[in-house]
Amino acid sequence: MQINAPEVIDRILAETKTIAVVGLSSDGTRASNSVSRYIQSNGYRIIPVNPNEATVLGEKCYARLEDVPEKIDLVDVFRRSEEAGQHVDEAIRIGARGVWLQEGVIDQEAARRAIEAGLDVVMDRCILKEHMKRHS
Repeated sequence: MQINAPEVIDRILAETKTIAVVGLSSDGTRASNSVSRYIQSNGYRIIPVNPNEATVLGEKCYARLEDVPEKIDLVDVFRRSEEAGQHVDEAIRIGARGVWLQEGVIDQEAARRAIEAGLDVVMDRCILKEHMKRHS
């Protein structure tokens, strides 16, 4: 399995139903908010993960991925690169099918751990842009 493989991105976008967005902010000017709003409007279930928020985009917010009581298909990470690894490790522990590190979020070692655990991995890409490329 390879990072950012077009067939992996296609599969994620086609098969994913529930996306936990780590670092999702209620601030409408933040990329995490606008990207998640777009993804939500295209039929995906968004679950916000941010210890500083109560609800975002009409969904209850959770402090950690482990606190989410339902199955998560994809973990989308909007955090600094140096913080991404802990969320990738959480995604592995909860049995997510994939991790998506947004544009500018790069952690090769975390990506390797995710691939070794059998997860699909996309890194340094925007899920909104990738979705638009395939659905415009």
